Amino acid sequence: MSLLKRLLLAMALSACSESAIAQEAPQTTEHKEPWWDSPWGEQDRLGNVNTLSAEGVKKAAGLIKTGKVYALGIPTGPESAAYGTRVYQVERTPGPNADFTSNGTQRVTSFDERVISSMGIGTQIDGFGHLGVDHHYYNGVTGKEVATSRVFQPADIPPIVTRGVLIDMTKHYGKPMLEVGDTYNRAEIEAAMKAQGVTIGRGDIVLFHTGWMAGMMMKDKDTYRSKEPGLGEDGASFLADLGVVAVGSDTVALEALPSPPGKTFIVHQTFLAKRGVHVLETIDTNQLAADGVKEFLFVLGIPRFVGTVQMVINPVAIT
Repeated sequence: MSLLKRLLLAMALSACSESAIAQEAPQTTEHKEPWWDSPWGEQDRLGNVNTLSAEGVKKAAGLIKTGKVYALGIPTGPESAAYGTRVYQVERTPGPNADFTSNGTQRVTSFDERVISSMGIGTQIDGFGHLGVDHHYYNGVTGKEVATSRVFQPADIPPIVTRGVLIDMTKHYGKPMLEVGDTYNRAEIEAAMKAQGVTIGRGDIVLFHTGWMAGMMMKDKDTYRSKEPGLGEDGASFLADLGVVAVGSDTVALEALPSPPGKTFIVHQTFLAKRGVHVLETIDTNQLAADGVKEFLFVLGIPRFVGTVQMVINPVAIT
């Protein structure tokens, strides 16, 4: 075989080989889910907080009739019924072996403190970096970005002042405390709203009263923080479609636990990752429910601790 023929044959074999490799190589087209796109653009990090407005504040302020103020947060401490393995530790410094000698003629003495804690103990708000879907979070932000930056830190959420709504699910179910297995979705929420004369609008905060905190938190802490009645996936989608800013209840996780098979924390995924709605947990709704409150001015200024993905809060309701 001539040198020319050998060169032509080698070129042909090489071309065939490269073609086969190209066919076997995996496609590198970027994967993208429809829910990654925020209606407020690719740089949006606030979700439905964007619906808040000065006009909404003025309307919500008009709900104040009595001036009564309700603290919706409970104390956070070492004894708190915290979800999972979260712990809170506090130490007052100087410690017990420190020198307490008075300082100068004013006899000044003082203490500081050292706190070691998850920010998800007690009454709290979940930021969008708290829970995602397959390493993607609200607006398609990747888990790598969440892990290596301060994206979605609750410290960046502006003050939330808007209309709050309480839906008393104990009235709907006709018992003082809902039980594990009681899951409320759109049908139950709409029925409770109709019976209680409650409406939900764009920009609202929605709170559910289940009686779970009052009936179980002190009686059986382990059950309170591991199982609970609560919101279902269909109910979460319904509320998100109404344009609410955040949804909370008197339970540690808002949604019904245990989760349905194959849908672990599906309500959190729906709200935080897909719809830009914040989750409020361990909200003290007891006094609001006892007073028959249906709507109120909701006020929340979130502590501005840098870098967290959730934050202990003490929101306030004013009627």
